[in-house]
Amino acid sequence: MDSVEKKFLKLGAENAPGQEGRQNNDAMNLVGDRIPGRSVDFSHGDVDAFQPIPGSLDNFVEGVQVGGKQAYTEYRGSKEIREITAGKLAAFTGSKKIDPEKNLIITPGTQGALFLAMGSVISRNDKIAIVAPDYFANRKLVEFFEGEVVYIEMDYFHSVSGAGLNLEKLEEAFKAGVKLFLFSNPNNPVGVIYSPDEIREIAELAQAYDVQIIVDELYSRQVFEGHSYTHLAAQNILNPENLITIMGPSKTESLSGYRLGVAFGSSEIINRMEKLQAIVSLRAGGYNQAVLKTWFHEPEGWMAQRIAQHQAIRDDLVTKLRSIQGFKVRSTEAGSYLFPKVPELTVTIEEFVKILRIQANVIVTPGTEFGPEFTDSFRMNFSQDHSAAVEAIDRIGTVVKGYRK
Repeated sequence: MDSVEKKFLKLGAENAPGQEGRQNNDAMNLVGDRIPGRSVDFSHGDVDAFQPIPGSLDNFVEGVQVGGKQAYTEYRGSKEIREITAGKLAAFTGSKKIDPEKNLIITPGTQGALFLAMGSVISRNDKIAIVAPDYFANRKLVEFFEGEVVYIEMDYFHSVSGAGLNLEKLEEAFKAGVKLFLFSNPNNPVGVIYSPDEIREIAELAQAYDVQIIVDELYSRQVFEGHSYTHLAAQNILNPENLITIMGPSKTESLSGYRLGVAFGSSEIINRMEKLQAIVSLRAGGYNQAVLKTWFHEPEGWMAQRIAQHQAIRDDLVTKLRSIQGFKVRSTEAGSYLFPKVPELTVTIEEFVKILRIQANVIVTPGTEFGPEFTDSFRMNFSQDHSAAVEAIDRIGTVVKGYRK
């Protein structure tokens, strides 16, 4: 196997949303009969259960009707829409003014923004600090760009306040020459929010050691009752040329099908991202960009209702999971993810995920996607039909019973 083949082998695609149909079912030896019930795919949110922002389609159609001017925007996106979006993001994050000409780019989804930002910063053998656990693409992209992964543990089960990030180890990593720190807030897959103290210390350490930061704030609008959120971009400690923030309307706003993301921050990195985008995808879909006009412009009460609906699902799922012998789960504070630990099983977590799909018609993502050590966990996106999600937990419990040691 040559080096290029090895590089792509590490990326994997088997457990990504929508890929489950390509997995081999034939080799699985099931314990017990198949369990009847509605199919639930916890690997991603259900945009049929939660509809996009009202008016999204109208804005898309308007973009189509504008024609070529909208289809062939600047590589970094339509000037008009960047101006609208920059103002909304500056107000929401509490950051200093975001110059739509220099400090913002529209990308094909937040995944596109992540690829472009990392590709604009990472060189071969660069040390890159990422959190364990954190979004599955972080580790894979560091390895793809031939950087060196430095894991920073997050003790999310025992932290009283915040994410439980090991800040001492983070400083040690920065001292040892880490170039970039990459993390999601709220954390994907756990759903914990970094405390104001953690965010401030991250900013202070990055400033002291001249480390660049990419922060994924995709779920920062969906914060549940009793919790608050602190934006890294609002900290006046960190050199703004060392920070990129990634956001988008894919998840909370159910606009994932339009593939829209936004990155803002360092003018130098944004310039590099535009050059890279120009050869990767040219631009975010021209007509799709018009849909960003609905973002932060939802009908009154729409966002509050969306959050309340997700909080109700979260509460029921956490209660159900905790009732299954041997399960352990921390209740998410924001976003739509749970990351439960399962009891000791007679099969690997990867095998369990396949069995669960075949036997119970339930799809989850194995914990090993979020860090090699998470062999006893799986991730669930609970942005689903409420009753179907609750019923699915009962089937998960039945399958676990059949494979518990």
